[in-house]
Amino acid sequence: MARMARRNADPDPIVPPVDVPQLAFQFMRSNLSGHIAFDGDRRTIKVAPLPDGRLVAPVMVAMLRSTDVVVELPDDGDDSLQLTVTLEGLDPNGTDGFACDRWRIYHGDPPDVRWALLSIDAGRYRGWFIDGPALMRENPLAACEPAICRDANLELATLKRAIHKVVGSDPPSALLVGADPWGFDVRRHVDVVRLRMKDGVTISDERSAMAALQDLAD
Repeated sequence: MARMARRNADPDPIVPPVDVPQLAFQFMRSNLSGHIAFDGDRRTIKVAPLPDGRLVAPVMVAMLRSTDVVVELPDDGDDSLQLTVTLEGLDPNGTDGFACDRWRIYHGDPPDVRWALLSIDAGRYRGWFIDGPALMRENPLAACEPAICRDANLELATLKRAIHKVVGSDPPSALLVGADPWGFDVRRHVDVVRLRMKDGVTISDERSAMAALQDLAD
């Protein structure tokens, strides 16, 4: 279990009443748009998850130079998730250039020309402080994720029914852009929504992914 402590509480670790890291992780994956605060400035930002657990985003040069950066998903409210992050400049033509393409798949054209990889140092969610590694989860489905996305997008009617059941909307368009053991990321015409797995259900391969999607749609 990740080490956590309540804000303004005893500094010794406290065992939370629920699985706070899991709740915070799912909340993060359900809110990929928010704000980034740095050096007294605050701007909007959209992030995309990478297979190694880091995030990627287009950024301003000033953000890369800052040593005190907080990402607020979706904002700085008490019910939001605040992430203390370290930014590392990313060359779109380098070995990690695929990360930029992944962001575009999630969100479209970027607002900035610079890119950064975001490592999560720590998080705060509803008063709980969470170690960064608990939120930076490697995706064991990375190798089969493209096949899962391809198969799911061929079943558009099923995907839209799942969105209706889980999110309560009927988007004119939908594209499954990401999958991990705990849920699906679906790009609608205006945003990205998270389809969480039902309790006790996880995805392990293409077959279980399609079964889980059908279960969400039923």
